[in-house]
Amino acid sequence: MFKTLIEPEQLHAHLGEADWAILDCRFDLARPTWGEAAWAAGHIPNALYAHLDRDLSGAHTAGTGRHPLPAVSALASTFARFGIDDSVQVVAYDQSPGVYAARLWWLLRWLGHRRVAVLNGGFAAWEQARLPVSRSPAVRAPRQFTPAAATDMLVTSAEVAAALAAGELASAAMVLVDARSAERFTGENETLDAVAGHIPGARSHPFALNLDSQGRFLPAAQLRRAWERTLRGRPATAAVAMCGSGVTACQNLLALETAGFSGARLYAGSWSEWIRDPARAVARGA
Repeated sequence: MFKTLIEPEQLHAHLGEADWAILDCRFDLARPTWGEAAWAAGHIPNALYAHLDRDLSGAHTAGTGRHPLPAVSALASTFARFGIDDSVQVVAYDQSPGVYAARLWWLLRWLGHRRVAVLNGGFAAWEQARLPVSRSPAVRAPRQFTPAAATDMLVTSAEVAAALAAGELASAAMVLVDARSAERFTGENETLDAVAGHIPGARSHPFALNLDSQGRFLPAAQLRRAWERTLRGRPATAAVAMCGSGVTACQNLLALETAGFSGARLYAGSWSEWIRDPARAVARGA
């Protein structure tokens, strides 16, 4: 069973197996149709396409962040349509850095499915390895997906606000870790949201720090050292991952698991939900 990362050659060895489902999660926030077009132009054989907005997010409302979680029932129906049940090993991939694939990885784990991994290096690594690419539509028969949502994997805006008010972020009782770029964290270059900055007490750990120059995850030992610096002696169970909208934060959660740190949670609403309430505190600078 693969539960964190899988290498291209390892996936290639299982192509065509009925109990393996491959999901292409390529996406571009600036061009929401790009990923599906890229899938149509060439994808890993048998890969179905999972769209971030349509399949991996819920309805965007005035009180939510940009990519709210889907309703459990809707997400379970999506996974059933993808032909996933308890026996299926799922592999998700995106263009390279794993941020959108990690969203699917986390969503499956949230609903109780642990047979899920992210392709290390994504489609770029698959092509670099000169492995086969298909333009044929993929078909999988639907299966029965039974969700078992784990509420202890999530943190809400109200819980973050309460921790901030209680001084728990300052005392590191809760370690809020922001996956956005350093420039967005400090408020120097906000490109997506209406308010710049970060939640007071949050720590910056851009998701790119988890990757090498080829867009592959660093070895587990290197990831562990990097995360030890970010956690500063606190257990992973104190960590709460966030980002702009709850997507790239999942890549940090995947890196933590790969490093051997389990139990971190997701602030799914993240920055774009936090700033919906103008009364919530905002910090700028490092």
